[in-house]
Amino acid sequence: MSEVKVNKISPRTNCGTVTLGDSGDTFTIPAGATITNNGTAAGFGATGAASWDTTVKTGDFTAVNGVGYFVNTTSGEIDVTLPAGSPGAVVAVKDYAGTWDTNNCILISNGSEKIGGSTNNGVLSTEGLAVTLVYIDSTQGWLITDDGLQSQAETNPYIIATGGTESISGNCKIHTFTGPGTFQVTKTATAAADNIVSYLVVAGGGAGGSNGGGGGAGGYRELVSPSSPYTGSPLNGYPTPGNRITVTATSFPIAVGGGGTCSPPSETPAPNRNGNVSTFSTITSAGGGGGGASSGSPGTGVENGGAGGSGGGGSAPFPPPGPAPGGAGNTPPVSPSQGNNGGGGFHQGCVYYAGGGGGGATAVGGTGGCGTSPAPTRPGGAGATSSITASPVGYAGGGNAGGCAPLQNPTPVGFGGGGHGAAGVANTGGGGGASSNAGGSGIVVIRYRFQ
Repeated sequence: MSEVKVNKISPRTNCGTVTLGDSGDTFTIPAGATITNNGTAAGFGATGAASWDTTVKTGDFTAVNGVGYFVNTTSGEIDVTLPAGSPGAVVAVKDYAGTWDTNNCILISNGSEKIGGSTNNGVLSTEGLAVTLVYIDSTQGWLITDDGLQSQAETNPYIIATGGTESISGNCKIHTFTGPGTFQVTKTATAAADNIVSYLVVAGGGAGGSNGGGGGAGGYRELVSPSSPYTGSPLNGYPTPGNRITVTATSFPIAVGGGGTCSPPSETPAPNRNGNVSTFSTITSAGGGGGGASSGSPGTGVENGGAGGSGGGGSAPFPPPGPAPGGAGNTPPVSPSQGNNGGGGFHQGCVYYAGGGGGGATAVGGTGGCGTSPAPTRPGGAGATSSITASPVGYAGGGNAGGCAPLQNPTPVGFGGGGHGAAGVANTGGGGGASSNAGGSGIVVIRYRFQ
């Protein structure tokens, strides 16, 4: 075996080509040897493989067999002319800046050669895409043998999820559900603390009763996670571990409770109309208690406010005497409390009398009573204000009470509660106002850090 030892092999003429061996020859690289490439390597891979050129392409160019290119279309569309096709030829391209969805990468065949069996140009328009093309024959021409997206190499250390109406506030994503749905977590956060999400779960408010009792607000439950902070209400349940929800990569069904429906005026006795529950994972908020309704038969029970997230107000009993107690709030009990008691209604044979206001998230409903004209007015209990959706919104206010004519309308206390003769506001869980008005539907909001 002959051996040649030299430090450099150069072509005889400038810019010439050096050929090693003849067709069919085999060159062996011994173990421990290293070949360093400081230029562009083309054609060294097996069929279908390319060696990548790390000089980023920012304008139209003609590709070379065996080479992969990083194509930056930030400034505009780029045309890539494919080389003359021969079976086994390979070219690869990669979206360098994630801009192919805005400015496309166009593949142009050589002459009449085909791309995927068509003489039309190929259009690459997916952000972050990388494709490898191999020339097969004159029938199909260049075919894509593999592709991939940059998103498949996930580097985001935070939660990725879908569901409801999505919005963004700073580094936080917000999912708002005003009806049933699914909160789908496809990836959890790297840090365990970032998987504790903020949430607001408000149930449907109770309906107001005829002749006096305001509907109780839907149960109000909230947690402000340190990972996705905002200005919450005083009812933030974060200090209590049992209120925390640590999400996993799974589906979380969401239920949003409807408000209690009003009692038909002809229905005697008119029953309490509680709101419906809202749920997210292990958190359930109870529907608001319906307002008491006078039946014409004292002591029948329907005059009392219903129990619930917040209790409904008692009616102004007719005929007297009274009072008719308000319903209990925070039923079933949780900590922090999800609501307050409704106010009792009152009728003691006086000319002007009033029912009790529905309980709210942060205050009890007003107690009914007697008086001279104008009739006494008893507002619903105050609700709570939260900025979980990035703006302060009032939720879970109790419905206002009514009474004997001339009926008075207490100044609404807000928080979604209905004034006398008005329904609770949708998606706030407000109690319905007296005179058989429906409660407001509930809401579920989930917030977490996503970047």
